[in-house]
Amino acid sequence: MDLAKIRNFSIIAHIDHGKSTLSDRILELTGAVDAREMRAQYLDSMDLERERGITIKAQNVRVDWRDHTFHLIDTPGHVDFGYEVSRSLAACEGVVLVVDAAQGIEAQTLANCYLALENNLEIVAALNKIDLPAADPDRYAMEIETVLGIPAEDILRISAKTGEGVPDLLDAIIERIPAPQGDPDAPLQALIFDSQFDQYRGAVSSVRIMNGHLTAGSRLLFMQARATHEAIELGARRPQTTPLPELGPGEVGYLIAGIKDVGEARSGETVTLASAPATEPLPGYRDPKAMVFCGLYPIDGDDFENLRESLQKLKLNDASVTYEPESSGALGFGFRCGFLGLLHMEIVKERLEREFGLALIATAPSVEYRVTRTDGEVVVVDNPADLPTNQNIQMIEEPFFKVSIITPKDYTGTLMDLCQTRRGEMVKIEYLSPERVELHYYIPLAEVVVDFFDQMKSRTQGYASLDYELEGYRPSELVRVDLLLNGLPADAFSTIVHRDKAYDYGRRMCEKLRELIPRQMFDVPIQAAIGGKVIARETVKAKRKDVLAKCYGGDITRKRKLLEKQKEGKKKMKAIGRVEVPGDVFISALKLDD
Repeated sequence: MDLAKIRNFSIIAHIDHGKSTLSDRILELTGAVDAREMRAQYLDSMDLERERGITIKAQNVRVDWRDHTFHLIDTPGHVDFGYEVSRSLAACEGVVLVVDAAQGIEAQTLANCYLALENNLEIVAALNKIDLPAADPDRYAMEIETVLGIPAEDILRISAKTGEGVPDLLDAIIERIPAPQGDPDAPLQALIFDSQFDQYRGAVSSVRIMNGHLTAGSRLLFMQARATHEAIELGARRPQTTPLPELGPGEVGYLIAGIKDVGEARSGETVTLASAPATEPLPGYRDPKAMVFCGLYPIDGDDFENLRESLQKLKLNDASVTYEPESSGALGFGFRCGFLGLLHMEIVKERLEREFGLALIATAPSVEYRVTRTDGEVVVVDNPADLPTNQNIQMIEEPFFKVSIITPKDYTGTLMDLCQTRRGEMVKIEYLSPERVELHYYIPLAEVVVDFFDQMKSRTQGYASLDYELEGYRPSELVRVDLLLNGLPADAFSTIVHRDKAYDYGRRMCEKLRELIPRQMFDVPIQAAIGGKVIARETVKAKRKDVLAKCYGGDITRKRKLLEKQKEGKKKMKAIGRVEVPGDVFISALKLDD
């Protein structure tokens, strides 16, 4: 294929600004999908994506327009899936930056735009939703020029819903986005930028050919995994998979090589020919750093091995998940998993339950702390159970986020209050326009992961938008709060909190557990403790048999004797009794929204 006739681009935008709808219009205009088969959000293939109305996985598709071939990648907009966006950009020469003409620049618009600039990509800006009554394209074109430096006259105006202006956008892509570079005669270098597992055909990888030719039937060397496989099938997604005899430089397609070991087709892997290998692999990707950690345990202990296999297959499709085995006295065997954020954690848990038929319990989310012990050794702790005892700790450092919030100016006060109650430290306030403000704060990650996003949305009636990046570690006054049931610690409920919030957390959890734990034959004390010091307590009262039922009338000493006997029995039972905690108590008590 002629390199000059190829254009590779991603569509990037803030969540809900119309990326997937624009992809639909492009598929329709270029005739890639028959009008009878067309449906909204055509490229969102997961049930989960269609139910939630968000894109979770980047999808690539090949279409033809005015004798040019376009490789289009539709990317997610949510901040938790920013890693998907950065991976997609490595396979492109340009991006289409979509901005809502009724809302203007939002936090993720800026974050994704800077990602594209870091990768030296050409940006084609478009104001979408110009058919809305609230649209004000002139005002937001000026805002884009002021904030991002893209000239207002170069910004296209489109409606992805009606198709207005989309043909002009496709023409602008041909004019402004450069054709890919690549040497057809050099040794083959192909970059895997995404993979998924098919139980009949093994790993199906999305590849971008940088140099050389990839031919069906050739022996391939996967350079980082040091494994060789045969190219069983390759082709393009149009959007149905269409097999092709070969892929040349600059082209994007899929590769099936019968790979059953999922570790061999990771994202960022370089594929070359086994007979004439390239001298060095392509740069690949930085591994994303997990921010939020939680334990995932199968409700049925026999599902432990199934969970391990399921996590392996899911990691192929979503390289940002990390996991390692752990065990808990209360929940049995499971895995400590790392995620990029709370939504990511929720999506992964739901995908494991749906795609692999597992029933799981997730423990409370925590973040990664750096603990300096009194002997000078620094340990990294992502599970509260692993925190050393107080006398062995010299200092605990926690991760801080640099948070930027874009909001209408009327909500500035309520958002500043929210950030300050979450131990936030203000950096600066910037006015993007007379009506819109950008707030910059440093906030501990532990305060952001719980329900910061929900609180921000409810305080601003949904108008504010959030972006964040890791700023570094700082020392903090942190303690581990343990929950004791009948004097024994329940490790699933242990958590690390700031000392000022420890009492409040302990009291709330004790009250919650008192309602959830069923009554036993003896009183069950529920205590929250820091080290050896109890800071809150509730009691689940014992069930009580009426031992005086058969005493009608008669002497009081006889009744007292029966009650004393019952008391002795309960005391003995309490000494040897173990509290029965049903599995659903753990699920209810660890509900994230609380």
